[in-house]
Amino acid sequence: MSGRYNDRGGAVVAKEGLSLERIIFIGRTFKEYMDMFSLKLDYLKGKKILDCPAGACSFTAEGAVHGLNIMAADIAYYHQNQDLYEKGLEDIKHTVDSLEKVKDHYVWNYFQDICGLKASRKEALTACYKDRANNPARYLACTLPSLPFAAEEFDIVLSAHFLFTYADRLDKDFHFAVIDELLRVAKTEIRIFPTVDLDGNRYAYLDEVISRLAAKGHKAEERKVGYEFQRNADTMLRIVKV
Repeated sequence: MSGRYNDRGGAVVAKEGLSLERIIFIGRTFKEYMDMFSLKLDYLKGKKILDCPAGACSFTAEGAVHGLNIMAADIAYYHQNQDLYEKGLEDIKHTVDSLEKVKDHYVWNYFQDICGLKASRKEALTACYKDRANNPARYLACTLPSLPFAAEEFDIVLSAHFLFTYADRLDKDFHFAVIDELLRVAKTEIRIFPTVDLDGNRYAYLDEVISRLAAKGHKAEERKVGYEFQRNADTMLRIVKV
């Protein structure tokens, strides 16, 4: 839900971006990323990593503390940092209020309760906000399915809660175009989480995505991970370039 599309209208539009009111600016913590994507710190060290779309996630900020080389890219970054921070606070409140009504759609193991979730989302947003203020070069505004990076510029590309998640708003051709672009800028692999939509249903064209990748000579597999908050959202798609 970070740097994503919102159905509400709005008038504050950043150059080449969406209006601020159409962006949902919510992010995950570094620990969540490591669990969502089944990553180990030693595996990431020495590699150049792209988080796209990164939204309000603190993966880039916290990763830098661990000595990792991470670039964050998102359409939301066309907006000013302070504006995004304030929007993020609004979105966290809206999310928490909404969850009270649909708590059964989520697994309360990773977060013990809604208060724990709220604290984690606020932690991610604050870390992202502070790091973008101090290290703006790590945060690049872009509009998918086009990325302003060289071919194979990154060893690993991570993409969370965008592809497959918004299957009701982003059509199959858009998914294919984005995956092709992520493949272009990735040298070794891409990991996409989760493989279900907002209703917890497996992406309808996932098998076609995997077959299409195999036809291009890449290895793609749906892999279970040790993270589940939204019910059924416990698998990622791992693509290894060959």
